[in-house]
Amino acid sequence: MGKEKIYILGIESSCDDTAASVLCNGKILSNVIASQSIHQDYGGVVPELASRAHQQNIIPVVDQCLKKAKVSKCDLSAIAFTRGPGLMGSLLVGTSFAKSLAYGLKIPLIDVNHMQAHILVHFIEKEGCEKPTFPFLAMTISGGHTQIVKVDNYFEMTVIGETIDDAVGEAFDKSGKALGLGYPAGPKIDKLGRLGNPTAFKFTKPRVKELDFSFSGLKTAVLYFLQKNTKENPNFIAENLNDICASIQHTIVEILLDKLKLAVKQTGINKIAIGGGVSANSAIREALKKSEQKQGWKTYIPETEFTTDNAAMVAIVGYLKYLKKDFTTQETTAKARLKIQ
Repeated sequence: MGKEKIYILGIESSCDDTAASVLCNGKILSNVIASQSIHQDYGGVVPELASRAHQQNIIPVVDQCLKKAKVSKCDLSAIAFTRGPGLMGSLLVGTSFAKSLAYGLKIPLIDVNHMQAHILVHFIEKEGCEKPTFPFLAMTISGGHTQIVKVDNYFEMTVIGETIDDAVGEAFDKSGKALGLGYPAGPKIDKLGRLGNPTAFKFTKPRVKELDFSFSGLKTAVLYFLQKNTKENPNFIAENLNDICASIQHTIVEILLDKLKLAVKQTGINKIAIGGGVSANSAIREALKKSEQKQGWKTYIPETEFTTDNAAMVAIVGYLKYLKKDFTTQETTAKARLKIQ
């Protein structure tokens, strides 16, 4: 007899991407994402518009996902969905759809913590992708979160450092907005920063105790810096855009690396995994790779497709929970705020 085939449908709707993925025994069969471009006009995600778009997208996205995987809904072993954290209206769409489908198919329902999923995405079965060994440190960096997490097992995680105000992704986006780059600005700063001098301008790094982060002061410093210099030279931004982007990015990478160095020193763990949308940033990825030689760390960097909000990460958590029969009930509700433990 062959190994039992466990098919997990993962559904992700925590922010502005409607995503679905089918995994078979931890291997991806399909991974579909519908992004919402409407938010670019508003300079950020508008919750009401996001939830409406999820309602329009979720059925076609799941349908396309099943077709790409060449799997019938009747083949599914369980349905995993993002319970939180995230935008309440967006989460409700995914939660309601997952509950209804699981109920109709009479199969188990599995709730997933979005932040755990960003960490456990490293355990998807994919050729050439090395999985972290326990214990390891995970740094989750995105538009809404910045955390350092001690990971002792799949579901034994402790947050040992987090932002006390803004997330790192917000620092990128707000700085980019001040530069006139539009939303989302993170990838644009990354692209332009590669062409600039990272030490052209110096921004003060915030002093925050222990392993916590703060990015509100950096955002304000960038804003004042631009106001001062454009007052003296109205063309300052246009003439120095690449160098400004490179300098902002360099400062952010240094802040993250400084905290990771301290975390390694405090815990004695030198295995580092990153996750979340900002982990797609090229400067952060390069700095981590260099740290393997400089610091003697072992680093785990996800493929770019797994850095943004995607459903494959939800499905892998669903698979790991399925193996230990950790199911939820139809009474479960979405949670806009949900701790990692």
